[in-house]
Amino acid sequence: MFREERTEPHFTWEMLGDIQLGRPNLGTKTEVAVYRLMQFTLRDILISEVGVEKADEIFYKAGQLAGREFYKNLMPKTYKDFNHFVEVLQETLKNLNIGILRIEYANLEKMFFTLSVAEDLDCSGLPVCGEEICTYDEGFINGVLFEYTGVDFRVKETDCWCSGDRVCRFDVRPQEN
Repeated sequence: MFREERTEPHFTWEMLGDIQLGRPNLGTKTEVAVYRLMQFTLRDILISEVGVEKADEIFYKAGQLAGREFYKNLMPKTYKDFNHFVEVLQETLKNLNIGILRIEYANLEKMFFTLSVAEDLDCSGLPVCGEEICTYDEGFINGVLFEYTGVDFRVKETDCWCSGDRVCRFDVRPQEN
């Protein structure tokens, strides 16, 4: 399951296991620093092994897969309209302490969006380094929106805590063929 060679992802939600059974005393919560420790050490090793561009590609794809599975397993599928979908997504992200999502701009006809995430799990509170670093989040947003709309989006972070902003902001548009 975890160590077999393959060329395509085989992740299933069941791979997360029964956390309640396995952690009856510690439960489902952990510190943000522990999550970031895993993410940033993994990212650091990937960059040293395969370079920044390939590491970003891997993080984007992982986020994309996570977003798709997140939607399939944690989001209800009974939305009245786009606004209702956004409300449920906002509530779910906040309840899971992932971040506080805000839609700053939406053009439903062209499927153009500007989204921001405050208190982002990945970067809020990190030192300013002049870079946008939330590649995983870009993929995650792509995956969630793909599952809801069936449209493959190009998601690009334009502002980040690490570039000096206090929210992560994402430009979302349909992929150009």
